[in-house]
Amino acid sequence: MANNDISRHILSVMVEDQDGIISRVSAMFTRRSFNLVSLVSGNTEIDGINRITIVVDADEIAIEQITKQLNKLVPVLKVVRLEEDVTIARALMLVKVSADASNRPQVVDAANIFRARVVDVAPDSVVIEATGTQGKLGALLDVLEPFGIRELISSGQIALNRGPKTMAPNFRQ
Repeated sequence: MANNDISRHILSVMVEDQDGIISRVSAMFTRRSFNLVSLVSGNTEIDGINRITIVVDADEIAIEQITKQLNKLVPVLKVVRLEEDVTIARALMLVKVSADASNRPQVVDAANIFRARVVDVAPDSVVIEATGTQGKLGALLDVLEPFGIRELISSGQIALNRGPKTMAPNFRQ
């Protein structure tokens, strides 16, 4: 019997770079009421091929359905479910924090502890750029919260498998 526990999954989807592919992928999730957590599309090392990283909360039955439905979309070349223990996944976050002359050194120290960068300084705030796992970004926010978070934006995750194996060696030109 299949496990019906909902858990977070990361799918990596190689697609031809065609107009409307993101709309078609997101529409597939909408039609089937799957819980899409994030969807990020980017260029790859191969001209004309993009990689979409999809993070979804689903049980085993749903993730199999999602994979089958994605494979049916015409510009989709390959769908791979990335396993947590062999995957490097990162997100980008920009956060604007209240900081004046009296507390700016503590805010900068907090950013440095998390290997984040201060990318803008104003008289009463700083903007910090951080990349990392969802856990690391959450921990950074916990540390910055007492200073006052004014604004925040975070990207979805992008991910690659560890080691020398590539997702689509047969697409190389």
